[in-house]
Amino acid sequence: MFEVAAEAYNSFMGRYSEPLAARFIDAAGVRPGQEALDVGCGPGALTALLAARLGPSAVKALDPSSSFVDALRARLPGVEVTAGVAEQLPYPDNSFDCALAQLVVHFMNDPVAGLAEMARVTRPGGAVAACVWDHAGGSGPLSLFWRVVSEVDPAAPGEAGRPGSREGHLAELFGQAGLQDIEESKLTVRVGFAGFSEWWEPYTLGVGPSGAYLGGLDAAKRAQIRDRCARLMPEGPFEVDASAWCVRGRA
Repeated sequence: MFEVAAEAYNSFMGRYSEPLAARFIDAAGVRPGQEALDVGCGPGALTALLAARLGPSAVKALDPSSSFVDALRARLPGVEVTAGVAEQLPYPDNSFDCALAQLVVHFMNDPVAGLAEMARVTRPGGAVAACVWDHAGGSGPLSLFWRVVSEVDPAAPGEAGRPGSREGHLAELFGQAGLQDIEESKLTVRVGFAGFSEWWEPYTLGVGPSGAYLGGLDAAKRAQIRDRCARLMPEGPFEVDASAWCVRGRA
């Protein structure tokens, strides 16, 4: 699902995840002098901001995708980047002042275990923070796409049922993982597109659940979804608002 080139991911989700990272790092309360862990770092939208704020040597990053790990090592050679999963973090207890997971919890095999691991490696009182697109509420970046898909193919799985993607659920997961002083907020970013083709083409690159779903369709069904999306979008330049649920707790 995410064993794709970093360039493909960046042209698709990167357009949204980069501005979201700027909002998320502030919501998490990251400040100079801290040591931070980026769990599920992808190609490094959040990692780059952490390194700029804290210094590369104060940041570690982890992701299960080998292509993302390689790309991030090349992009930020001063950051220690490791291949691995959230549910089994390869770090000692109390290693970081904060642990962050941007757009990752809903892809964890066991979100509670992953968040508990983030708490384990965070020093007592340190911040554990995560954010997930509002897929269930219809204000995520892929909401229009999945709405059209549901009209064409009602049996399609979509992403609304993924962990943490509805209001309050990410906070519930934090509580189950043993985090304290849990706070939830909603972060919204706005992304501009020159036209429909620029919006649509990244869906064809095989990135994430939407890319995997589209890639499994025949040409006629893909064209049907594309045409329906095109009818709902402006012809010229337009902007898309995308919101994510953000939760911060204390280890």
